[in-house]
Amino acid sequence: MVDQGSRTEIMYPDLYKGLKLKPEDLTSYNSPLVGFNGNVVIPRGQIRLPVQVGSEVVGVDFIVADAYSPYTAILARPWLHAMGAVSSTLHLKVKYPSGGQVKELVGSQYMTRQCLVSTIKHQAKDEPSAPTDKGL
Repeated sequence: MVDQGSRTEIMYPDLYKGLKLKPEDLTSYNSPLVGFNGNVVIPRGQIRLPVQVGSEVVGVDFIVADAYSPYTAILARPWLHAMGAVSSTLHLKVKYPSGGQVKELVGSQYMTRQCLVSTIKHQAKDEPSAPTDKGL
């Protein structure tokens, strides 16, 4: 996910495990994060990894967060600035200069909906059920 409002790149457990990263690969990161749902998350650490888009490769400092997310990672303003990119949430596109041309990444409306559904189901599962008035 690209979040032009965020100033921190985040990596979630599925990607961390998928890349076979180990705790010793991380450097310390001592600042807590506040998630979209308002919960405070203590990060596992930080890691710098190359992110390739087309032929462009940019080093990104990811904070590894042990929290639920339908996304594997969030790329934020530092990545957008390093790429010289502009994102449009309306058009689900990121445009960036490369080799004298303007190239673009195109998002998927279907995947966006699937992530939203996943988040709603996860939140509903975590919320305590309200007491019922049956039997009173």
